[in-house]
Amino acid sequence: MKLFDVYPLIPIEPVRALGSRLWDAAGTEYLDLYGGHAVISIGHSHPYYVQKITDQLNKIGFYSNSVIISLQQELADKLGVVSGHDDYQLFLCNSGAEANENALKLASFHNGKKKIVAFKKGFHGRTSLAVAATDNPAIVAPVNETDNIIFLPWNDEVALEETFQLHGDKISSVIIEGIQGVGGIHEASVSMLKKIRSLCDTYNAVYIADSVQCGYGRSGKFYSHDHAGVSADIYTMAKGMGNGFPIGAISIAPHLKPKHGLLGTTFGGNHLACAAAIAVLDVIKQENLIEHTAQLGNYMIEQARKIQGVKEVRGKGLMIGIELEIPCADVRNTLLSEYKMFTGSSSDKFTIRILPALNLKKADADAFLDALKAVLEKSLKNA
Repeated sequence: MKLFDVYPLIPIEPVRALGSRLWDAAGTEYLDLYGGHAVISIGHSHPYYVQKITDQLNKIGFYSNSVIISLQQELADKLGVVSGHDDYQLFLCNSGAEANENALKLASFHNGKKKIVAFKKGFHGRTSLAVAATDNPAIVAPVNETDNIIFLPWNDEVALEETFQLHGDKISSVIIEGIQGVGGIHEASVSMLKKIRSLCDTYNAVYIADSVQCGYGRSGKFYSHDHAGVSADIYTMAKGMGNGFPIGAISIAPHLKPKHGLLGTTFGGNHLACAAAIAVLDVIKQENLIEHTAQLGNYMIEQARKIQGVKEVRGKGLMIGIELEIPCADVRNTLLSEYKMFTGSSSDKFTIRILPALNLKKADADAFLDALKAVLEKSLKNA
């Protein structure tokens, strides 16, 4: 049987990883500044994380949600404290797409309405509703198409207000990334997020903060939406939540009420997944990674803006988009082939995404900045 060929592959196979380093079978060492799509939050093979998962596997790895799993409550308690929302409710699932799918469904169950406001260049996943709310027709199958999604321009408060005036009685929810990831690291403005909060309150709609990529401390706050000083009704999360172990979740405001059978999952909240997520939160707290992320991210952004050939630097914390004056593909390829550094792309062909582990060392940040400067100097000289 052949693998279904849907991924363009980098011709490198990592076989070992530690911290922000990867090694292939030949022993070549790479600096990981992408973390497998922002998944590696506390570094590859963190010893505390490995030990917590190993200890749990030696006890019990899985049982379904038909029994008590006390690790779920431990995770909920710790997440409530770290996120600042200890009065919210936690539903555990397996991925970011599933988190967004359940958030959108829960909003519709709550208010009985169907319309969803989403935004241009947004990415929310590949399941049915999540992909319908994603601004990429190439990945929306005919069966996913629906007229229940209203796409608005990014950070356009006038369009948002007009849409609510026209359709407010039908709008179930607004879903928005605090910082767009795939779209090229574009921040939602503080005033835009405050406007969403106000309009959702006025029209009985649900504010869904997609924090799958921009959450879990990556922006220098736990949720990137926190920079606006408002609370969402539902926060969705995954990626950095398990540091590579598949887990997702939605954090749900108290006024959205549960009932038996409303949502469900076979694998969500299993023993191993919870052990992984608890380990991540423990390390984030023990190593002060949110504060470290804010400080190192500010430094990287400031220094990257000084490099010739860089047009704009966007983002917060260690969710950084570096827009170049030239297409970034060759630059990224050179960084990988000559400097052994993994970086990320985006839907914008000029923008490099930097999404390293939150405990990235300053020396590694400097090594990347020096490499980027050298590659751009050579590229611009030869242009």
